[in-house]
Amino acid sequence: MRRILIVGAGQAGLHLALGLQQHGYDVTVVSARTAGEIEHGNVMSTQFQFDSTLRYERDLGIFFWDGQPPHTPGTRFMLGGDGPAPALEWSAPLKKPGADIDQRVKMSRWLRLFEERGGNVVIRAATVSDLDRWAADHDLVVVAAGKGPLAELFERDAARSPYTRPQRMLSVVYVNGFQPDPAGPGDHSVDFHLLPGRGELIVMPAITTSGPCHILFFEAIPGGALDVFGDVSSPQEHLDRFVELLERHVPWVCEQYGKLELTDAGGTLRGGFAPTVRRPVATLPSGGRALGMGDVVVANDPITAQGANMAARSAAVYLDAIIEHGDRPFDGTFMEGVFETFWVRHGRVTTEWSNMALAPPPPHVQEILGAASRFPAIGDRYIAGFDDPNDFTEWFLDPDKAAAYLAEVAGAAARPVR
Repeated sequence: MRRILIVGAGQAGLHLALGLQQHGYDVTVVSARTAGEIEHGNVMSTQFQFDSTLRYERDLGIFFWDGQPPHTPGTRFMLGGDGPAPALEWSAPLKKPGADIDQRVKMSRWLRLFEERGGNVVIRAATVSDLDRWAADHDLVVVAAGKGPLAELFERDAARSPYTRPQRMLSVVYVNGFQPDPAGPGDHSVDFHLLPGRGELIVMPAITTSGPCHILFFEAIPGGALDVFGDVSSPQEHLDRFVELLERHVPWVCEQYGKLELTDAGGTLRGGFAPTVRRPVATLPSGGRALGMGDVVVANDPITAQGANMAARSAAVYLDAIIEHGDRPFDGTFMEGVFETFWVRHGRVTTEWSNMALAPPPPHVQEILGAASRFPAIGDRYIAGFDDPNDFTEWFLDPDKAAAYLAEVAGAAARPVR
C-alpha cells in the first residue's frame, strides 16, 4: 500500500486525502489544528464554489449540504457612481446554483470523516525538518498549507507572477440580518459592486456554524478609501467600520444592511497578499522532494471568487494523476507533470483573468460590462465564465475577440425575428 502524507487540512488537502483514502491509499494528514479548533476558530476565507467544482465533491460523496438553504439562483453586477443609485446594473442567472460553506463547517467535518474512516491525523504545526523526516517514510509528500514557512519552500515563478505586492486589502464580515433586495434576481443572489478607484464590494449567501448567513467583503485598493481596517481592535469595531463604509460608498443597498450583526466573534477577517504562482517542487535539506498543491502553488486574489474552486480543481487533477501513476516512483518528472496538467487545464486562464481584474478595466472590458446591461446574452456568458474561466479566452481576455463578439451579439439583436 502506497503511503502518502498531506500537510494542510484545507479545501485542497482534505479533498485529496478523502479521495485517496477511498482508493485504498495509506494517507496521513498533518493539520495545525484539531477539528474542534477549526470549527470554533476564526473564519478563514470566503470560499464560494460553483457547480463544476461541487460536482467533484458530490462524486466522492463528501458534499453534505445539498438541499440546505441558502440557494444562489443568480448574480447581480453594479457599477458605482457618485449618486445614491448605481450608474449601471444588470443581473444574470447561474446555470446551476453554487454554494458557500464556511470552511470552519466543511473542514472540521471532513477532518473528522477522514479520521473516522481510518485515516491518520497528526496535529502539528509542521516545520521543514518535519517534512524532511517524513519524506523518508512516505512515497509522496504533498504540501497544501498555503501560508507560512512551508509555502516559502516553493520558489516563486516570476514569469507567471506579475505582482510583488498585494493589489487588494481584504475585509470580511460574516453577518446575520442582511436583507436581500426584493428587486434583485433572487432571494439570495451573489452581488458584485464595482467601486471605481476604491475597489469592490462582494456579497454572498453562505452557511456558517450557526446556519444561513451572508458574507460581505471589501476588496480595497491599498491606501484607498476602503483600506481602513488596519487598526481595528475588536470584531464589533470591524463591523461598525464596515457599515460606515457601506453607508458612504454603497448607499443603494442601505435598506439591506440596516440590521447587521456578526454571526459570531470569529466572523471577521482582514489582510492581503501578493497573487503568486510558485514552482510545484521543493527540494528538502536531505535531497527529498515535496509536491505543492492548491494555494501553495497558485494563490490568486479572491476578487474573482476562484480560490476554493481552484483548490478543488487541483485536488481533482492530483487525485486522478496519483491513481493513474500506479506503482511508479513519484519522482520530479511526475510532480512537474501533474502540476503542468493542472496549470494548462485550469490555472493559466484563471490566473490571467484574476490578475486582469485587479487592474483598472481596459477599454474592451468596460465595453463588455456596459453592453451586458443592454444584451442579457453577454451578462449570462460573463457569469457562466466564473464556473468555466477557460471560455474567457474565446471572447473576454483579448480585445479583438471581444470586439468581434460584441458585434456579433449586437448584430443578432438587430436582425428582425421572422
